[in-house]
Amino acid sequence: MNDLGRVLQRTTGPLWRRIRLLLSRGTLRLVNDGTKLQEVQVALLGGNPAWAERFQQYGYTSHPLVGAEAIVVKVSGASAHPVALSVDDRRYRPKGLKPGEVCLYTDEGDEIRFKRGRVISVIAGSKVEVTAPEAVFNCSTSVTLNTPKVIATGDIEAAGQIRDGVGTMQGIRDTYNGHDHPGDSGGTTNAPNQGMG
Repeated sequence: MNDLGRVLQRTTGPLWRRIRLLLSRGTLRLVNDGTKLQEVQVALLGGNPAWAERFQQYGYTSHPLVGAEAIVVKVSGASAHPVALSVDDRRYRPKGLKPGEVCLYTDEGDEIRFKRGRVISVIAGSKVEVTAPEAVFNCSTSVTLNTPKVIATGDIEAAGQIRDGVGTMQGIRDTYNGHDHPGDSGGTTNAPNQGMG
């Protein structure tokens, strides 16, 4: 190495070492979700565990599991102020998404997936819960409930006919209201809408 090379190495060496130390990769050891900005303890490669503030996107937050991986940057090169810029967990990330698809997921297998063709798929292991004063579904063709039971704890109103697969509720009501059958004491009963004879 010539003299100029040695001078450059001596003068720029500390700078390059500092730049290399700006970004680190590590594994989450602890998560403190009680602070305004989440804090994570990260075991950095080649170093001791350090606490870092975790910056997340506005409107979205998560509580990563111990063992997730993080990219940590030391702001202004100061090791006393690390910041976790990205946290991911290869153990639970859904795979096989098509180009352009987006998925929110948990380690338990629940997910909201924004699929191609403008389809949104929700998978929940035990319950989907919505709490609101009013819920409105604006569907231009239909709503399908594939379930063995539908439970309503209050009134049900329908602006149109209610059908049971055979006929409308009004047709069933008309059939019921027009019938009679043998009475207990002989003879026949009146139709239900005519009262007792």
